[in-house]
Amino acid sequence: MLRSPSLQAIAVRSPQGEIHTETIALSSTRRRKLWSFPVFRGMAALYDALSGAVGALQRSAQLLDPQEEISTQELGKAVALALGLAIGLFFVLPSLLMVPLSRYLGWGAVAINLGEGLIRVLLFISYLLAVGKTPDIRTTFSYHGAEHKVIHCYEAGGEMTPQGVGAYSRFHRRCGTSFMLLVMVVGILLFSLFTPESILQRLVLRVLLLPILAGLTYEVVRFTSTRDNWLVRLITLPGLALQRLTTREPDSAQLEVALAALFCIVDPASLEGYNESV
Repeated sequence: MLRSPSLQAIAVRSPQGEIHTETIALSSTRRRKLWSFPVFRGMAALYDALSGAVGALQRSAQLLDPQEEISTQELGKAVALALGLAIGLFFVLPSLLMVPLSRYLGWGAVAINLGEGLIRVLLFISYLLAVGKTPDIRTTFSYHGAEHKVIHCYEAGGEMTPQGVGAYSRFHRRCGTSFMLLVMVVGILLFSLFTPESILQRLVLRVLLLPILAGLTYEVVRFTSTRDNWLVRLITLPGLALQRLTTREPDSAQLEVALAALFCIVDPASLEGYNESV
């Protein structure tokens, strides 16, 4: 799946080897006045990305197996469960773990938030290492690398073929992995401003502040995506390093699928006879 400000495209290789593509026009929340302001636009971008990913997941499953029907209700329950588990694992659990530790060590608010942030990052890395061992996720990570390569090649004006795209890096600054890591780092700073003594109040605030945290992190990503200096390289380096876990080198067939998704957005005419050419 690839997105532009106005289009979302999915490309799926069928069991018969053909590449099916679909493109939909986006009605972005960010085009509304309130959601175009800094921080608010980040909240809207996250909502648009999540809703688009859910729709793409449902449609790609249908394209792969028309007999496999996933209802919107079933998918909604799965997404709600996944979000709940993510919030619980990466935001609630670190706070709970820090309660006895901070009392024992006598830490203040700043140290508590630093400790929470460290636990959060360690849990995130451990999660990626664990899921990355499953065959399906390894394949997903290869397609993730293919998406990054075709975007790099397109932005550099390179040769848009599997051979040309394959020479580019599988690491990209504007990546969800980097975004998630930055969320955890920015969260240390934001949560340090709101650290009530009550653990219940602290947990509620952590959850309520998540939209603002996402919006602030979006502004950091937006800043780093248009600049290249020592500060930007320092900010983006940890996220790029973490992408070694969430991306893998794709093969030629996976690059072909990623290219098909890109052509849907930038040059639909190129898709004519694409299956025959690949």
